[in-house]
Amino acid sequence: MVQAYILIQSEVGKSSHVAREVGAIDGVVKAEEVTGPYDVIARVEQENVTELGQLVIAKIQDIGGITRTLTCTVVHG
Repeated sequence: MVQAYILIQSEVGKSSHVAREVGAIDGVVKAEEVTGPYDVIARVEQENVTELGQLVIAKIQDIGGITRTLTCTVVHG
């Protein structure tokens, strides 16, 4: 199992929408709005790195209102 945090920047006023949409994706454990340089942080779990990449590229980055993502893979957990 591969776990990661996805740090997400969104368009102004879109963070609630982004958090809801990301949180509804299969494989996303939790998605929350936060303050600071990122607007949403999501914790995700996938079987392997390939599936993690597909989740980020094909599902998360496809959500309207997202301007940038940064994937931080958990190394000890």
